[in-house]
Amino acid sequence: MHKRKTISYLILAVAILAGLACTAEAPEAEPAEEETAAASEPERVSPHESTAGMVGEANITITYGRPYKKGREIYGGLVPLGEVWRTGADEATTLESDRDLMLGELHVPAGKYGLFTIPGESSWTLVVNKVADQWGAFSYDESEDLGRAEMSVSATEAETEQLTIAIEPGEGSNGTLSIVWDMTAATLPIMAH
Repeated sequence: MHKRKTISYLILAVAILAGLACTAEAPEAEPAEEETAAASEPERVSPHESTAGMVGEANITITYGRPYKKGREIYGGLVPLGEVWRTGADEATTLESDRDLMLGELHVPAGKYGLFTIPGESSWTLVVNKVADQWGAFSYDESEDLGRAEMSVSATEAETEQLTIAIEPGEGSNGTLSIVWDMTAATLPIMAH
């Protein structure tokens, strides 16, 4: 009789454990590497975009962070005059072309570059830097500049809330690079080789 009680208790214990095992939740799968990386990246305040255009036969792409004005004073406030600016938010703005270009008077061989500006009251300077991937202008090194070109600046009729960079095709191998924000537009002629 003692053996039967022991066997009964064993059968009952096995049944309880089997029931618990069936109702237990399966362990969660490890998140995919992309999900882990995305979760660890902070949400950006300024969206990042690429703008692309054809000038002649050149494919040109500019990638940049697009900050909003949000009622702030932009030029001479958020963006100091006379200093190198990343021309956007977060990472430095980049310019990539599959063909040689002339940006104003500056010859730019096909490739990828960091694109900076030096805003001024009546004119801007476009800076093309050989280091494409860098954070803002914090590690900007003038000795790495490919060169500089003068931009024309004008007041706009309407306020532009979000920084906008565009490549506007023109006739033949000509076009225009424009940077518009707040009440200011800075432009530069582009020619594809």
